[in-house]
Amino acid sequence: MAASYDAFLLISFGGPDRGEDVVPFLENVTRDKRVSAERLREVAEHYYHFGGISPLNEENRALLRAVIQELNTHGPQLPAYWGNRYWHPLLVDTVRQMAEDGIRRAVAFVTSAFGSHAGCRQYLEAIQRARQAVGAGAPEIDKLRLFYNHPGFVEAMADRVQEALGQIPERRREASRLVYTAHSLPVAMASRCEYVDQLREACRLVSERVGRAQWDLAFQSRGGPPDQAWLEPEVGQQLFQLARCGVADVVVVPIGFLAEHIEVLYDLDVEAAGLCDQLGLNMVRCRTVGAHPCFVRMIRQLIVERISDDPTRLALGARGPAPDVCPPGCCPSVRPAM
Repeated sequence: MAASYDAFLLISFGGPDRGEDVVPFLENVTRDKRVSAERLREVAEHYYHFGGISPLNEENRALLRAVIQELNTHGPQLPAYWGNRYWHPLLVDTVRQMAEDGIRRAVAFVTSAFGSHAGCRQYLEAIQRARQAVGAGAPEIDKLRLFYNHPGFVEAMADRVQEALGQIPERRREASRLVYTAHSLPVAMASRCEYVDQLREACRLVSERVGRAQWDLAFQSRGGPPDQAWLEPEVGQQLFQLARCGVADVVVVPIGFLAEHIEVLYDLDVEAAGLCDQLGLNMVRCRTVGAHPCFVRMIRQLIVERISDDPTRLALGARGPAPDVCPPGCCPSVRPAM
């Protein structure tokens, strides 16, 4: 059945806006996780490398402005809110403000295209916790479906890839290699969801759109204890292998990240780029999708399909559109005990 909403809510990860917020932010992120103090200090240095400021917040502000303009122009016109899981504006504070403003039911867009415990289930749990903290007056909040194969996401990502390919000399462009990257996950967690399958489908769709038959998927930003198996190949491993095979130019495409933030800037622009310099690889880093017009239109289309009695559910490829409501127990954190 079609739903009626009186607000739009953007939900993201969050990041610090100043150096003194870096450690408190990371402590929020790593609370209840097996992360050593040494690893936390190491990640903090990644933020300090860029002045302690995450670009993610400004990226979200730009996306929210673009969505508001799209909704005001084409409808439905909805008041817009923004809340983060780990830093200000915190989701619980935003939900409290929504309740004070009289919002009864909101549709939420989460800045994660792929299904996993971290990219989907934890957002649903964060919504539930925020509503519980606010109490009886908290609005209902419905999360929009995953969109890894939505034509708006694929077209926007393909446009970013074409832009990056244009930076490679024309005589070498055809032989260049696309290396897609996404956040790594523990293997035990990835085996219990469709994260890798969805990533491969998105990479295939984008590559098909730009006329590329050969591409690679690699993973970055792994964390957790060293005794835990994580998805591979790691992006550095993949770049090393391509260099050994004689590849001269690579376009690194952070398809698993919707916006610029420290894990993209440091892991790719600093570490991966430095490795490519050592290997003699010419690396061009593709921009994230950000507030690309096709992507912004997609967000409106996802809202419209939720409020329509006879929705058009756009999706490319054979997998079809993701469900509006995740099935119970999907994307668990770890493999259940045998």
